[in-house]
Amino acid sequence: MADDNASLSVFLESAIDAARKAGEIIRKGFYEFKNVEHKGQVDLVTETDKACEELIFNLLKQRHPTHKFIGEETTAAYGTTELTNEPTWIVDPLDGTTNFVHGFPFVCVSIGLTIGKIPTVGVVYNPIINELFTGIRGKGAFLNEKPIKVSSQTELMSALLATEAGTKRDKLTVDAFTKRINNLLFKVRSLRMSGSCALNLCGVACGRLDIFYEAGFGGPWDVAGGAVIVREAGGEIFDPTGGDFDITSQRVAASNPSLKDKLVTALRETE
Repeated sequence: MADDNASLSVFLESAIDAARKAGEIIRKGFYEFKNVEHKGQVDLVTETDKACEELIFNLLKQRHPTHKFIGEETTAAYGTTELTNEPTWIVDPLDGTTNFVHGFPFVCVSIGLTIGKIPTVGVVYNPIINELFTGIRGKGAFLNEKPIKVSSQTELMSALLATEAGTKRDKLTVDAFTKRINNLLFKVRSLRMSGSCALNLCGVACGRLDIFYEAGFGGPWDVAGGAVIVREAGGEIFDPTGGDFDITSQRVAASNPSLKDKLVTALRETE
């Protein structure tokens, strides 16, 4: 086991190094003119996304040539789309691209490593406000090297809830989303939509947010890093229906242990 721990520390160091270097690119680009392309109706991609992904994958490939890779922008070019038991780096080079384009400082690099399909190492780095969230399975979660833990809030009515509107704008999706929000607003203290799934997970991990759910986000790269950090901070990560968290399902919920069942019930009541 000692060897495993040693190699996990090495993997974490690689991820931190990659995140910080990509963060430099994001920080420079954040204050400059952005060249924006549309991936979908409201889903954006910039040259910065692509440059960051290339940098991260090149660095990780060099250091860990036998590992597999899943990335947001260029999975086809770089690696695999299917998650196997092999050590697999799952990367969102820039989570919060819309924020990045608008100069809203909630952007991050998210890097997760799964081993046996289990999120095992996580790094989420916001280079604009210089916050580095890290976690290794079984070893705790940290913000800028200080230990973090989830909130101790037990009442839904006093909870701060985060969610996201997602990227689909068809009437059915939007109506279902707004109906759910309407109902939830009577049950929680307030609502935040800050535009980054990875940072929402880290917000739960460090107690800024009490509960978070999102359905229909981009893919496993949004949650792979944050999942480790939430669990290691003493939080729960699960499917919004209350079932087990599935990294490939595009649905996620996170909370402290006291609020999990209450959130699941509240979500069920808004169906």
